[in-house]
Amino acid sequence: MPVSRLSLTLFLFLATLLLAWFVHGTGVVKNDLERNIYIPDQLTMTLQVKAAYNAEQMFFRYRWPTQQPSIYHDMLVYRDGQWQRIGKSPVGRQPQGIYEDRLTMLVDDGSVPEFDKYGGYATVGDNMRFFTNEASKEAVQAHPYLGQKKGKDEVRKFLPQTRTDPADWASVVSESELAALRDAGYFLDFWHWRAHRSNPLNQSDDQFVAEYRYGDAGQGVYTTNWDADRNQPKWMFDPDKTGMYALNWSDLAERKLGFEDVYYLHEGSAIAFDPNRAWQEGDTLPRRLLRPGSGSHADIRVSGQGRWEDGYWDVTLHRALDTGHPLDDKAFAHKGKYWVGFAVHRNASGGRWHYVSLPVSVGLERDAKLRAVRFDGAQPQWQQDWFTITLFYPGQVGWPLLNSEAHAGAEHIAKGVPVHARHTPGQLAHYGVEMEFNEAIIQHWLWSLFAGVLLIIGFGAALMHLLRTRPGR
Repeated sequence: MPVSRLSLTLFLFLATLLLAWFVHGTGVVKNDLERNIYIPDQLTMTLQVKAAYNAEQMFFRYRWPTQQPSIYHDMLVYRDGQWQRIGKSPVGRQPQGIYEDRLTMLVDDGSVPEFDKYGGYATVGDNMRFFTNEASKEAVQAHPYLGQKKGKDEVRKFLPQTRTDPADWASVVSESELAALRDAGYFLDFWHWRAHRSNPLNQSDDQFVAEYRYGDAGQGVYTTNWDADRNQPKWMFDPDKTGMYALNWSDLAERKLGFEDVYYLHEGSAIAFDPNRAWQEGDTLPRRLLRPGSGSHADIRVSGQGRWEDGYWDVTLHRALDTGHPLDDKAFAHKGKYWVGFAVHRNASGGRWHYVSLPVSVGLERDAKLRAVRFDGAQPQWQQDWFTITLFYPGQVGWPLLNSEAHAGAEHIAKGVPVHARHTPGQLAHYGVEMEFNEAIIQHWLWSLFAGVLLIIGFGAALMHLLRTRPGR
């Protein structure tokens, strides 16, 4: 009998030890593309910025590292007698590298009270595109304002006061209230540089964020090269100007085409698509047609050329201090102070898989984190030092979560405490990852706790049994 009890006790002890071994320290952070989860290899990166202005123009210069430039975007490849799309906005990295690098900058003049303290977090609502719980296409299309009036089918950036309940994307306030908010300046100017869809024309997309992320008034710098009714492209390369009808897929897959090569399609190099041509396996056409922008949509230009060299992108954007479009853009003024938030997409990553910054103050010849230098002439000399800021992967953290009971710091947000006063970018990156796996982490912790308790019980039982069976007792 003693041997049997000892064997049972040892078995329980070893079993609980083995259970503890398996549940403690094993990883729960795993990519799950079906649930829109992909964790970047690096959670932070650096961005360098300079700012300058003259009597008419505002300039921002950006420099950031990336392994190689991603300048291809959204292609149509001829395979098995059909045109197949490669490069749709991916979950994480695009496997074939067909997704452009991008840089964005949100700008506010103090009219959005949430922005100077919490930056881009204030633009992220619940059920956003590419979140694990993203709203369905059908639900957005059925919405009387976003879907039926605005023609949207997904939830994108929006500001809290454009909803009666910021935790409910569908609770859009009345159209009259939206108009009043925008008239009062409650929107964010959104500078959006794209390595494929704007940079070849030395332009940047110009957008704004209010109840949705919209393009400014006027014609955008690109359109879609696809005829849905005929299931074929609309345009192809003009051979008289480019020497070809289409790109070769292998040149893109092997990244043979660079800045000086033809890798994009624009109005000046395109002709109507010929469906009767003898298209060959691997013929490739860009799914985007570049064109000159117009109106407020074309306010932002590239100064010089945006180029990647020796591991870094170097891009300079400029725009009129006052564009004359007060419902789309934030005007800059001498001695003014503003707040900006930066984001970078790199390494062929799209969607929410970017790196973002905390809000940064910008002063035009005025003390701020980023001081804009005034100069005379047409172009700045850029003699000032770089301002370096750490960007971080934000995960699925947005305004509703930060103001909920699930966030231990919600009371500080209610008091208006800025995020940088309590968190570093590195901490925010790890918090973003933790929240993507919050349920799994809690479950894992409970299993570890259970195994630990059993281990203690098993160890105690074994010890007590040995004490009872010692000789002489």
